[in-house]
Amino acid sequence: MSLTKEQILKQYYGYNAFRPLQAEIIDWVLYGQDAMVLMPTGGGKSLCFQIPALVMQGLTLVISPLIALMHDQVQALKANGIAAEYINSSLSTQEQNLIERQCRNGELKLLYISPEKLFTQGYLDWILSLNISLFAVDESHCVSTWGHDFRPEYTKLNVLKQALPDVPMIALTATADKVTRKDILAQLGIPEAKVFISSFDRPNLSLSVQAGRNRIKIIQNFIAERPRQCGIIYCLSRKNTETVAEALRKVGINAKYYHAGMPAQERSEVQNQFIQDDIQVIVATIAFGMGIDKSNVRWVIHYSMPSNVESFYQEIGRAGRDGLKSDTLLFYSYNDLLVRKEMIADSGLPPEMKEVQVAKLERMKQYAEAEICRRRILLSYFNEEVVNDCGNCDVCKNPPIRFDATLIAQKALSAIARTGENVAMGMLIDILRGSNNRRIIEHKYHEIKTFGAGKELKADEWADYLQQMLNSGVMDIAYDEAHAYKLNNASWAILKEGRKVQLVRYRPFEEKQAEREANIPKEKSKREIIKDELFERLRVLRKQIADEKNIPPFVVFSDATLSDMAQKKPLNQLEMFNVSGVGEQKYRQFGEVFLKEIRDFLKTVAKSSAVSTKNSDTIQTTYQLYKEGFSVEEIAEQRKLNPATIFSHLSKLYEEGEEINISAFLSQAEFKEIIQAAKAMNIKNGDPVKPLFEAMDAKFEYHKIRIALLIAEKEENRS
Repeated sequence: MSLTKEQILKQYYGYNAFRPLQAEIIDWVLYGQDAMVLMPTGGGKSLCFQIPALVMQGLTLVISPLIALMHDQVQALKANGIAAEYINSSLSTQEQNLIERQCRNGELKLLYISPEKLFTQGYLDWILSLNISLFAVDESHCVSTWGHDFRPEYTKLNVLKQALPDVPMIALTATADKVTRKDILAQLGIPEAKVFISSFDRPNLSLSVQAGRNRIKIIQNFIAERPRQCGIIYCLSRKNTETVAEALRKVGINAKYYHAGMPAQERSEVQNQFIQDDIQVIVATIAFGMGIDKSNVRWVIHYSMPSNVESFYQEIGRAGRDGLKSDTLLFYSYNDLLVRKEMIADSGLPPEMKEVQVAKLERMKQYAEAEICRRRILLSYFNEEVVNDCGNCDVCKNPPIRFDATLIAQKALSAIARTGENVAMGMLIDILRGSNNRRIIEHKYHEIKTFGAGKELKADEWADYLQQMLNSGVMDIAYDEAHAYKLNNASWAILKEGRKVQLVRYRPFEEKQAEREANIPKEKSKREIIKDELFERLRVLRKQIADEKNIPPFVVFSDATLSDMAQKKPLNQLEMFNVSGVGEQKYRQFGEVFLKEIRDFLKTVAKSSAVSTKNSDTIQTTYQLYKEGFSVEEIAEQRKLNPATIFSHLSKLYEEGEEINISAFLSQAEFKEIIQAAKAMNIKNGDPVKPLFEAMDAKFEYHKIRIALLIAEKEENRS
């Protein structure tokens, strides 16, 4: 009997529920329909074709751009017990022949291949002769000239759909605006495919920008505050990667550089060392990262400003793929902007493409100089409307003072509407300021009602406010229509319904940056410290296992799974299966050794905490022993404490939401009698219980009275 998608999710991947849109996409593909999937990095795109591959009878062909990316994904699939392989130039003839034989015999469920290999002479015909059930085009933004990582080989992929029109195709990417999406579908030959757009939001990523001064010192301090956390520093030049890596090594940070000018073997070794957690920091050009399926990158720093928002979003997306808290930092200076503009000017691109690149660079500049929520800027770029600020970027943490700019916004939006949504920033500012230049007269824009309606503002002020409006999603931009502004639902709500608009007063970037204060991290609670200590022990164990098996540590378990383990502290197989990311295959391979490490840790905590006088320490120790199955009397004896103290610990833990079977400490009859007397005396949880104790002639111990009142309060809150 075949497994359902839910059973596959649990058995092979160890998850209890799908993320948003995943189940809907899987059903659509299983129905035999074409699809395009836009999900942020770490959002679970791969499951959208991997699970259909396991349900369908034939072979799923996955088009993937980089050898490293294929290698990591296939390793992860195999670790989960899934039959998958890849074919690329890294294989010997013997290895390739073996995989081809497995394909012919129907022994594989997924085959990863690069477009370059696919279009090797005669190879496409052989691939199309196999029993293919699904085409999956990963990193599909590579197919579009509007995308940020165009690959000419991808443009040939439409032959797949032409040759096998009844085989469904799914295109997947983390970064594509409206123009790019449309182009991807056309290039792949699936223009009518259903587009599934998950939220681009990555709330686990903090976002911050700093002026490009004292970069090395700031980076050193940044890393020092994150010991043992691995990260990536992106630089614009090869020389910068070497300089920064050397500066970090001088202060004891395990860092290496990576760029395209290095010998291929040396690049491969550095990349593998990073994947294996043997290197803490990689300092790299953009040649590094796209093929890295490493889930435990905890931070990304941009030493220089990227050329566009898509690249920036893709690169910061390499942090926190496991969903855990991660940090991003962008350095920005006006000189960075000039260098990028010179690179575009010297690029040899056609004039129209240069114009697009300059416009996209301008959006990146707007992000760097913004005084509105940075996450809103990123999401609005991908046409996702966000109403609330994120609270997890430097602007939100140090918010500027805003003013009611509804009238300003209405003037600009009205001018856009009255010009037929055909004007870009320069023309729009000229209209609003009442400039009588030749182009204005030619288009008769001087005759519209809003001509000169904003002459009280300088051109720089209008430019700043228009950028804020664009970045906050108040309007859109069409790069394929000469960067003309377009109205959206939010625009019309402002024009017709009087929806309010809040903007920040115009100020130069350097002035704004100087006023931002550094964020001081909060001290950790004892519970967080204990969890971190266990996480570190599990991380070390994971590294040992990975080295023995010669696989990346995150293939054993991701940081998210280790974090969940450290939080839940499972003590047996059943509890381990409740940890997110622990499936049957993973448990068979690693479950028992991790359980032993957790048990050993808890024993260590219990012994060390027995002599602690801190209340939080002693309560946590009681909880660990309770979870290990000791009775109240046994815990009290082991810890040399009164049983009443242990009862008070467990009551407090229950009140804080921990899983304590508190009702086991008194009978139902005792509970009813205590609560009846408490109601008569109007005594509730938190009140002194001595009057109730005395009124009931000391029939019940203090701890039973307190437990009864606590349970009653919980039941009352639930009703």
